[in-house]
Amino acid sequence: MVGALTCSERTIVDVRIGVTQAPREINIELADDIDRAAVKAKVEAALSGAVDVLWITDKKGRDIGVASAKIAYVEIGTTESERRIGFGG
Repeated sequence: MVGALTCSERTIVDVRIGVTQAPREINIELADDIDRAAVKAKVEAALSGAVDVLWITDKKGRDIGVASAKIAYVEIGTTESERRIGFGG
């Protein structure tokens, strides 16, 4: 995979998938060198019906599959952005 991040700029990417009729979302922490555009392309293929299952490999090498028909929403972000400490926004 081609990534735009260097060793000093590593960012942990977090994917959240909401599943219909499930009270909790699926949180997946991706590898440091993941190509965000490739992840977005996989999500778009699943949501458009091009594939029946969205497969994503997490940071530990585990494959997670979610039935495309059950996906309510997908959020792709960085875990650092939500781990702020202190007041203000």
